[in-house]
Amino acid sequence: MANDLAKYLNSIRRFRDELTIKKQLKIAKSHASANDKKLKQPHRLVKHHAMDCGQPGCMLCGNPRKTHKDKLTTQEKRFYQDTDKVTDRHSNGLPPSE
Repeated sequence: MANDLAKYLNSIRRFRDELTIKKQLKIAKSHASANDKKLKQPHRLVKHHAMDCGQPGCMLCGNPRKTHKDKLTTQEKRFYQDTDKVTDRHSNGLPPSE
């Protein structure tokens, strides 16, 4: 750590890692089982989410193109929705007059 900027950036990175661990531990404790590795080794939650089971075939954790029968993701379905229909999200529900 030669200069103050490098020290500051390192301290920010370590602080964010600690916040991430605390948030993931809170999630893991609310869904904890009796023999949970994640609670015994909390630092592993920095790069992995607490609710990720790690199985690629899981319906929640896996790729939707491989686990579901439909081949579109949620974002792609939203993109390919009917674009001819005008929806004004900031109105009272009436169609726009223009």
